[in-house]
Amino acid sequence: MTPDMIFFDLDGTLIDSNGVWLQVDHDFLGRRGLQVTEEYQYVVGHSIFPVAAQFTKEYYHLPDDPQTIMDEWQAMARNAYAHTIPLKPGARELLDKLQAEGRPMALLTAGLPALAMAAVERHGLERYFRGFFFAQEAGLEKRDPQVYRLAAQRFSVPCTGCVLLEDAPHNCAAAASVGFQVVGVYDDFYAKQWEDIRKSCHLAVKSLTELL
Repeated sequence: MTPDMIFFDLDGTLIDSNGVWLQVDHDFLGRRGLQVTEEYQYVVGHSIFPVAAQFTKEYYHLPDDPQTIMDEWQAMARNAYAHTIPLKPGARELLDKLQAEGRPMALLTAGLPALAMAAVERHGLERYFRGFFFAQEAGLEKRDPQVYRLAAQRFSVPCTGCVLLEDAPHNCAAAASVGFQVVGVYDDFYAKQWEDIRKSCHLAVKSLTELL
């Protein structure tokens, strides 16, 4: 099958950024004398910014409002996205290969748009994509199948004609449920759920270099 659109996730798939968010969580809570729990890490790791901020406020009974929490997170991560987060191995080569083959590509991310674009601009990724779909702007989390229907509609392609490269297990399963062909990409953040990814995806790779 020749896909109508190839969607790429950003964090953990194209860029090696999930570790940055682990550090942000530890630093943000450490400033308040609090510790990251496994439950907390799991929930915020699967949520868009507004949902994660509201959960953080309620989980730790913080006086901060969600917007203040998001602003602090963004300030803590901004430098890394703009200057230090690297591409994952094989990312550039794969994008070059697909572009040379004339494959249409788009970015589909749950990341904060300002931070995502900082990383995109730093690595010069704009030229590869027909456009960008931000789950946050749709008010949805990427584990919601509706995200993938809306993304396909945005680019006027059927879900069954779409391919998604993604590292988060719930997102992989959600996309597959609406007809996307899903390529699961390994990331250390989801190491414990690698078997779940393999089961829900049409193909699972430990590195993007395997797709070259």
